[in-house]
Formats: sequence, C-alpha cells, structure tokens
Amino acid sequence: MTLGIYIQVPFCQTKCTYCNFHTGAVSRALYDPFVDAICREMELHVQGANAEAEFRGIGASPDWLSAPVDTLYMGGGTPSLLDGAALERILDALRRHFPCAWQEVTLEADPETITAEKAAAWRASGFGRISLGVQSFRDVELKAAGRMHRRPDIFTAMSFLREAGFANISCDLIAGLAHQSSESWQESLGQLLDLRPEHISIYMMEIDEGSRLGREVLSGGTRYGAPALPSDEQMAAFYELACERLAAAGYEHYEISNWALPGFRSKHNLKYWQRESYLGLGAGAHSFSGTHRWANAHNPAAYVAEIQQGRIPVEQFEEVTPAQALNEELFLGLRLLDGIDYARLERQYNVSLSARLAEFQRAGLLEIEGTRARLVPARLAVSNEVFVELLS
Repeated sequence: MTLGIYIQVPFCQTKCTYCNFHTGAVSRALYDPFVDAICREMELHVQGANAEAEFRGIGASPDWLSAPVDTLYMGGGTPSLLDGAALERILDALRRHFPCAWQEVTLEADPETITAEKAAAWRASGFGRISLGVQSFRDVELKAAGRMHRRPDIFTAMSFLREAGFANISCDLIAGLAHQSSESWQESLGQLLDLRPEHISIYMMEIDEGSRLGREVLSGGTRYGAPALPSDEQMAAFYELACERLAAAGYEHYEISNWALPGFRSKHNLKYWQRESYLGLGAGAHSFSGTHRWANAHNPAAYVAEIQQGRIPVEQFEEVTPAQALNEELFLGLRLLDGIDYARLERQYNVSLSARLAEFQRAGLLEIEGTRARLVPARLAVSNEVFVELLS
C-alpha cells in the first residue's frame, strides 16, 4: 500500500467563467497563513487530533498514514501563485511528517504565472512534473473563458520549464470553449503536439449552473460568449479528432480524458481511478482512506481559523458502503481504457455482473475479452450516458 497526497490551493488571479469550484481571487495577505495552516494540518493528521466519534478511525488511527507517500499533486486554484519559498516550505514539511518515497511530484501552473526564476526554484525544491493550464491557443477563446494568459505565454512558459530541467509536463485543452470552431480546434491540437508535452488532458466543456457561464446559458444571456458555445455534436467531433491525432502522434490513450507518451501516465491521478488511498490537505481538499471519504471546509479563512485552533475542519464525512464501493469500481474503472476485471469485482463484492455487462456488450456499449470489460472506443465521447445506464 502507498499513499498519495493532494494539496488544494484555492487561490486564483481571476475566476474562469465556466468554473464552479470553491476558488477565487483573494488578498495575498492570506497566502502565508494558508501555507502555515497546511503545514499544521499535516501535524494534526499524524498526531491523530480528530478523535471525535464521526472522525474516529481516520485522524485517531494514523496506520494508513504510515504508508509510503509516493505521489504528491498540488492543485487548485493556481498554486503557482505562491512564491518558491512557500512551496519549498510545504515540501519540507511533508518530508518531516510523512515517509516520502516520491515517484511523482506535480504542481499545477498557469502559463502567465511562470518565470525562469520560478521554474528553476520549483525544480530545485523537488517538483518533477508540471500540469500546465493551456486550454486553447486562440486568444478569443481564452478571453471568453476568463483566462489571464494568451497564446505567446504558453510558448514562453514551456521554454522556461524545459530550460529548468522539467522532463515531465502535462498540458490540457478544453473542447467546447466559446468561439471554438473546427479550424481553431485543429490549430490548438497542432500547436500542442508541436510542443510535445509528455502528457495531455482533453476535457469536454461542462455547463454548470454554479458557474457564471452556466447561469448565463440557462438564462438565455449573451455574456461570456454564451451564444458562441459549440453544440454537443461539435464537442464530440472535437474529442474524436483529438483521439485520432494524439494516437497518430504516439500518445497512449489510457483514460477517457488523458493521454501520455510511454511511461508518463499520471501516477497520482491513477490512484483516484483505481480507488487507492489519498490524503487531501488545504481548504476544500478531499480524502479517501479506503473505507471513508471526507472533505475539508471550502472557505480558506474558515479553514485557517480552525487549523489554528488545532482542529481539522471536516465539512463532509461518510463511510463508503459496499454498494457505493462497487459503483465506484465500475464508474471509475471504466474510465480507464484498460477497463475492469469484473471477475475480481464479483469475488470481492459477492455479486454477479456478467449478465448485466453482457447486455451492454450486445447494445454495443462495452467490449468484453475474457474477464475484462471496457468501453467501446466509439462511446468514449458519451461515456457519462453509458455510466448512468450501467449504474441505474
């Protein structure tokens, strides 16, 4: 057993129009107290500070926290807004409090926040992988999405990162941005492939009522490029084109939204899809011990205040039932193109799945080979619909 650690830094320069996360622009005066709180939260977990009844068996029984920490992912928000000394302080605290045997240490960064000095400091402090929020190579699309960077910033950032010695960079694009067309999508794919990052994520735009763009779409408004959003059919076509071009360029498609050059799959994110344990630190961070899931308070000021009082501010907490665990195995496992070993699931959960999966095979939704079931490649773009049917 190994442990992954996720650190949530909920600070942004501005909030993207499509974002429904609990993040936002705050005063920089909160940055240092927040870093202090993250380091203190590590101590509280290791000391077992949360011994109250609803949290018993997690904070009070740190056995699962003694497993070697092999992956770290610092996301947000925009953690690259923190200065190099603050990030180094967090890494040093992790080394003090946990048995770290890191195989992958990732920092999320926005292109416009990266300087040569920052990139060198990140590399020197122990980060080995950068997840770069590219999203598009067309300025009109970036502006409509509320992004701060522009196309030249992407190339400058990649240059700084390569010069600093980063040999594991992930870049993401979003299919379905306002003003996006077949031509602009082709252009973004082509320019990203020219940069040759080791890992690529392609996300389908989701309209959420909790975002500014979502509220505008639902109300029939015109702000944030709402009338210029591509249709669902166009988004599916963009995704399918990405599948073709990335495969031709030598990238392995290993998860619905993720591709990697050989040897560069995201070790940390694989923990989520394979239901391995991870500890979340910071405001809004989620954790999974194998039997329980919980989340910290989302408000950064409230999070800091509780930590300063010696309490981990758990906002949500639940024990995962066997039925929930099985559904997670199916939903998360089928996101991976390798699929699931349904024979293992039948043994582990004492259920019969073969007849149900065979129905989906006959409907052209699943491929079954031996005891492995996986989504049909042509159905990847509509995977959510398949999951809803499967879990109903």
